[in-house]
Amino acid sequence: MDTDEERIQYAIEHTEVLRPPKGSLATFGTTNIRYYLVTEPLYRELMDSGDETVVREGRVIAERPRIVTPFYLANLFRGFEHGREYGRQLLQAYGPHEPGLMYRYENELRELTIVSEPLVAVAHKLGDRIDREGDPLTTIIKGIDAMWDVSLMKFIHELTRSSLGSNIMELRGRGLFVIDRGGVPKDARIRIEELFKRVGRGEIEPFELKAELDRWALFPEYEDRFLAIFKNR
Repeated sequence: MDTDEERIQYAIEHTEVLRPPKGSLATFGTTNIRYYLVTEPLYRELMDSGDETVVREGRVIAERPRIVTPFYLANLFRGFEHGREYGRQLLQAYGPHEPGLMYRYENELRELTIVSEPLVAVAHKLGDRIDREGDPLTTIIKGIDAMWDVSLMKFIHELTRSSLGSNIMELRGRGLFVIDRGGVPKDARIRIEELFKRVGRGEIEPFELKAELDRWALFPEYEDRFLAIFKNR
C-alpha cells in the first residue's frame, strides 16, 4: 500500500466491532463511551514476536447533537483553505436554512498495554471484564495498529449513523427543528441562552459566545446583551 488513502481504506475494511455498546448516543446529554481497541502489533510484520496484542483503552466523549444549517456550517469553516468554496457548495446544494445534526467528539486515550496473548483470547477476557463491571457503554474494537485512530473513527461513524434516527425523532418531538424567520433553529436559540448563562457564571469566556453568535450572524441582535456582560464585571 503506497498511499494514505489506501492505508485508510485498508484500516476501514479490516476494522470490526467485536462488542458494540448497549445503547445509542444520547439526544439531550453527553455520552461517555469506554473503548478497548485491540490490534496485532505493527512490529509483528518485521520480527517474530510470538502472540502479542496491543490494547488501547480510552473514552470517546460525544457531546449532545446540535441542530445546524448550511449557513451555520459555511461560517464554521472559516480558516480552512477551501472553506469559503465548500460553504458556497453547501448553500447551493441545500439552501441556507435546511436543518441537520452536527455531532462533536473528543477522544481520551488513557492507557496502552502489550499483552503476551493472542488477540482473540485478549478480547474474550476483556468481554468477561465488561460483564463483571456491568457498564453498558463499553465497546471492544478490533483494528489496525498503524491506523488505530481510523479504526476508532469508523466505530464512531457507525455509532452516529445508528443513533441518527432516534436523535432526530426526539428533537423533532420537542419542536427543536422549527426554524424562525431569521433562519435560526429553536435549538440554536436555546443554546445561545445557555451560553449567556455560562458566561455569567464564569464557566466559559465571552469570546466563545461571540463566536457562536457570529456563526449564526446574530451578533447585532444580541449586541446590547453581550456588551452588558462587561459592564456587570
